[in-house]
Amino acid sequence: METSAFMGGFYKLLEWISRLAFLNILWISFSLLGLVIFGFFPALVAMFAVVRKWMLGKDDVSIFKTFWSAYKKEFLKSNLLGIIIFAIGMILYIDFQFIQNASNSFISFLYIPFSIITIICICMLFYIIPIFVHYDMKISQVIKNSFFVMIMNPLSTFYMLIGSFGICFALSFAPPICILYSGNLLALFIMKPATNAFEKINEKSKLLLQEQY
Repeated sequence: METSAFMGGFYKLLEWISRLAFLNILWISFSLLGLVIFGFFPALVAMFAVVRKWMLGKDDVSIFKTFWSAYKKEFLKSNLLGIIIFAIGMILYIDFQFIQNASNSFISFLYIPFSIITIICICMLFYIIPIFVHYDMKISQVIKNSFFVMIMNPLSTFYMLIGSFGICFALSFAPPICILYSGNLLALFIMKPATNAFEKINEKSKLLLQEQY
């Protein structure tokens, strides 16, 4: 009995290792399919769509069908979201360069508010893609709600920050592994706390509705 249980657990582990590797290869391949510029965000959204299914307990879902369906469906919308994220990133980068190179000592005081805004934007990024794949919302609503979810769930945000940093730090010692395990691991560590945050918000909403009636 113990041997069969061990073997069953071992095969389950191998199955998940292969699933994750396949998902990461799909993410990289479809990013390249869109010449990276146009393929990165659709592939990213598609990867998170698969991970979301796993988080909801749908382990037997077809990885390729789910990925391809999300990739096609959200191709234009996800690229629009990507343009907005890139534009915000460029604005922050230009502001940083301006503050860093400014000779006026007064401008150096802008480091603190700039740092706060940058941290908020980074934390919001952790929720933007999960909200995008979890809810049917306009892009403006996705960005707005990512801020509110981030504010309402500081512990989940902290887990995302620590988990993402830890994964990136570990992978930096073995870059070739990134081909099989990189974006998929980040998606798992981001989607799990995000899903928990969404469930908490839904529970609070239900309680408020019950109190009203």
